[in-house]
Amino acid sequence: MLIVHHLNNSRSQRIVWMLEELGLDYEIRRYRRNSDMSAPKELKAIHPLGKSPILEDISADGQRTAVVETGAICDYLVERANGRLGPDHASDRILYRQFLHYAEGSVMPILLAMLVASKIPIMGRAAIKRVQPMLDTHLDFVESQLASRQWFAGERITAADIMMSFPLEAARARGRLGSARPFTTAWLDRIHARPAYITALEKGGPYAFAT
Repeated sequence: MLIVHHLNNSRSQRIVWMLEELGLDYEIRRYRRNSDMSAPKELKAIHPLGKSPILEDISADGQRTAVVETGAICDYLVERANGRLGPDHASDRILYRQFLHYAEGSVMPILLAMLVASKIPIMGRAAIKRVQPMLDTHLDFVESQLASRQWFAGERITAADIMMSFPLEAARARGRLGSARPFTTAWLDRIHARPAYITALEKGGPYAFAT
């Protein structure tokens, strides 16, 4: 049995979506953020880091495997599903691995820095002006990639697209995507129209970034 420990408005929405794309049976256990937006302490009973997403895989004999980090969970599910949502061809593997890790390794730290800076009066505005060009470099790179193909790692959707969804959704929701990136906008519209994505929203609950 698969259990997603799901925090509202968080990266864990990607795991719900991925499970829907794979058609795997799973259960959602929901948690609400604290008033300071931190994760509740109940998550620490599942994993010492106490953050979402956490995927638990409970075997028929009751053995529990807890997996954290969204990219690692995606890898785990691709392997569990016999390669579905992985790359189709050897030539796609580099792109697949790159974007599977690029989402959290490069793009999200900049978005988080801008979010923190936005909470700081005066000095925060100056910091955002310095960081915005760094974000634009990444968003321009993403746009150039999607200008040459519909998906990040080939001719069909993979876990790399699922990983890239959260930072690009967050960038658009916070007004950072801009209007001059039509291929990225089209990609966002494309994933939002997928039946599995729509069902994941219904099951996962309110999600502020699906705009």
